[in-house]
Amino acid sequence: MTQPRYAPGGPQWLRPLPGTDLTVSAVALGGGPLGSMPDLFGRDVTAEEGVATVLAAFDSPIRFIDTSNGYSDGESERRIGAAIGLAEGLPAGVVVATKVDPRGDDYSGQRVRESVAESRQRLGLDELPLVHLHDPEFHDFATMTAPGGAVDALVELRERGVVGRIGLAGGRVHEIARYLELGVFDVLLVHNRWTLLDRSAGPLIAEAHRRGMGVLNAAVYGGGILAAQSGGPTTYGYRPAPPEVLEAAARMREACAAHGTDIATAALQFSLRDERIASTVVGMSRPGRVTATVEAAARAVPDGLWAELEALVPPESTWLDAR
Repeated sequence: MTQPRYAPGGPQWLRPLPGTDLTVSAVALGGGPLGSMPDLFGRDVTAEEGVATVLAAFDSPIRFIDTSNGYSDGESERRIGAAIGLAEGLPAGVVVATKVDPRGDDYSGQRVRESVAESRQRLGLDELPLVHLHDPEFHDFATMTAPGGAVDALVELRERGVVGRIGLAGGRVHEIARYLELGVFDVLLVHNRWTLLDRSAGPLIAEAHRRGMGVLNAAVYGGGILAAQSGGPTTYGYRPAPPEVLEAAARMREACAAHGTDIATAALQFSLRDERIASTVVGMSRPGRVTATVEAAARAVPDGLWAELEALVPPESTWLDAR
């Protein structure tokens, strides 16, 4: 077995992000747990630990960080900004992307502008190269897309050069597809829906790729069920997993063990080996997680495993966005 091409230092570790002029690493540091969201991620994260995690990423091959205005009410961005300050500036080649978020029920055009201003201040960055519209599926489509609304405001910020490129980041693929059809976004970010166990985002990724957009894939461990070779939660995508999904995960663990690897490595590399996906976003909240993720990206996996895992994918009726 040889080290995969997308391993750190390999020819596919640093990749162009289509739809932009940015270069990103195959793995991105996901800032969701970085600001401490114990109800969602299962543990508190101190400010010191969060900042240390970002500094560890700066010292690693990871050159891409993904965060959001709304993560822990801005704490994720604050900790990234603190690390940038300690490093005396953003290291060369590192890209930081963030997302606009509502304030309560306010997802107006004005709120989008405020969100961007808040992110710039917290991160300490004058330029935001990529800003996503975050989770628009939880809001009224007509209101979000009305003249002067959230989408218009984000497009205007790009046109004025306040932000570099704009992305669309969300979950429910049938709702997100409506925003994709607007044709105004440069990048698509999906989560929990293109993994070993769930392929809900397949048509959405294919359409974004056809349009020449960059594609980012997050939450490839499904909220934890694919993160460990034994034990772990009985949920997928933060909801109870159907029996068929639990059974598929168990069989996949057995297949990985038989091939001398583990389910977490396979879950990560399932996304890394898909050449349509520019970067795979992995949530990290401790320095050791940075090291472990980079090592998993570099680990050799037998080619024969992939066909076995594909045969074990649970039925479409069990996926998060099954019709």
